[in-house]
Amino acid sequence: QVQLVESGGGLVQPGGSLRLSCAASGFSLDYYSIGWFRQAPGKEREGVSCISRSGMATYNVDLVKGRFTISRDNAKNTVYLRMNSLKPEDTAVYYCAADSAYLCSQSSSSYDYWGQGTQVTVSS
Repeated sequence: QVQLVESGGGLVQPGGSLRLSCAASGFSLDYYSIGWFRQAPGKEREGVSCISRSGMATYNVDLVKGRFTISRDNAKNTVYLRMNSLKPEDTAVYYCAADSAYLCSQSSSSYDYWGQGTQVTVSS
């Protein structure tokens, strides 16, 4: 069964950090670029960060540049999103998704598989 499972979300104070994990089962992430998306209440889903199959190319939207870092460990079939200096506006459900393209995309329609999401809440 093809599955992506996110973990690592939670409640954190402003300025704090979290590391999200996206673990794949039933298929190898070696052949997929991976994106992280988020959706806040009442807002559309937005792309946050993505990483190419090789891990050599990454992309972060302006809102998270310098604060979020995406990485991958193909040996563990897992992709990570390290989030530092978190702000209340980062509060959302975070999803990872897999795209069979070599380079990653910020368009959600490009992605083949999705995880169920993990809640991140930034609040004092």
